[in-house]
Amino acid sequence: MWSSYVPENLALNQKLKKTACYGCIDGCTRATYKAANGDTGKYLCFAAVFYADPSKQYGEWDDIHFHAGRICNDYGLDVLSIVTIMGWLAKCYRAGVLRDETIGIPLSKMGSLEFIQTLVKKISQRDGFGDMLAQGIFKAAEELGHAATEQLKNWIYPRTGTAYPYEPRIYITNSLTFATEPRLPMPQLHEVAFPVHLWWDWCNKIDGAYVSSDVIRSIAKKFLGSELALDFSTYAGKALAAKKIQDRVYAKECLILCDFAWPMMDVKHSREHVGDPSLPSKVFSAVTGREMDEQGLDTVGERIFNLQRAIFIREGHKGRAGDCLPEFDHTVPLPSSTGLNPKSSVPGKEGEAIFREGAVVDKGKFEKMKDEYYQLKGIVL
Repeated sequence: MWSSYVPENLALNQKLKKTACYGCIDGCTRATYKAANGDTGKYLCFAAVFYADPSKQYGEWDDIHFHAGRICNDYGLDVLSIVTIMGWLAKCYRAGVLRDETIGIPLSKMGSLEFIQTLVKKISQRDGFGDMLAQGIFKAAEELGHAATEQLKNWIYPRTGTAYPYEPRIYITNSLTFATEPRLPMPQLHEVAFPVHLWWDWCNKIDGAYVSSDVIRSIAKKFLGSELALDFSTYAGKALAAKKIQDRVYAKECLILCDFAWPMMDVKHSREHVGDPSLPSKVFSAVTGREMDEQGLDTVGERIFNLQRAIFIREGHKGRAGDCLPEFDHTVPLPSSTGLNPKSSVPGKEGEAIFREGAVVDKGKFEKMKDEYYQLKGIVL
């Protein structure tokens, strides 16, 4: 998994030391980073690299991006929110909507340590323009007017105002997850994205890669209900996959099982390379002495989801009308990416590679998926 989530030049960086959590049974991309000034800290996932690209102009993979993550952590700010604010500010700056001198934040120096320090401090202390940003990106744009609001189109998850990872135009399976969850459901999204990332490694002939097209189809069948769950050429099989993922993840979160290790969908050193979905229930039984099979644990997860759903409805959620995606998912073709997978290559029929670049989520097929999902969940409208 190391090669899938950390750029190679970082994985080989002498400032990094791969560091698993105490008692870890697997190991992921978690590392310890040591900066030139002696500061050390955890280096993991998006929080580690969110400022890496902007800071490149100030030195190729220098310490700035590491310090940026530490600054956000020290002030208690979510990097997914910060990176979205940065993207919006950059668009506003290029469009002439905002200038350094009018907001007191050096937008012209985005990528520098000065910029991230100023931005985070002003938001945290609700100082000047930072007070507007602290209310949330949509509120800030609304207060600035139409020109600022225009810069928000088609790239932000509207329910949280954060970045929109593993979105439905790429991963159809995730469309029901996004539509029915009140917040960013990252552990659920990972159950789709992680095996696909390992499949990318196999497609790109990365040394040691083992999740072939046959393996990913077997994983889909064993963990997500059918081989169609990870076949992104069709909408079939996605409703069952969404239900199974939600039930399992809610139970997994209650067991405090690491999202990078559980469920063990893939096994490198085995003949078939496919894991065992019953392992979490076996761990529960061994630790508590209370016998619980896979279906029993999924039922626990389903009950938790139902309780959340009831609270969600009580707080004003509009049922089916509220179980929706951003309109741009249905109308704006998926653009090419600058990331690891620029044309959004995913498994298609029989595990063959297809490209989701230029795709949208078909609204009619999405509504039919919802019908099936509600039936599987026992949701009465």
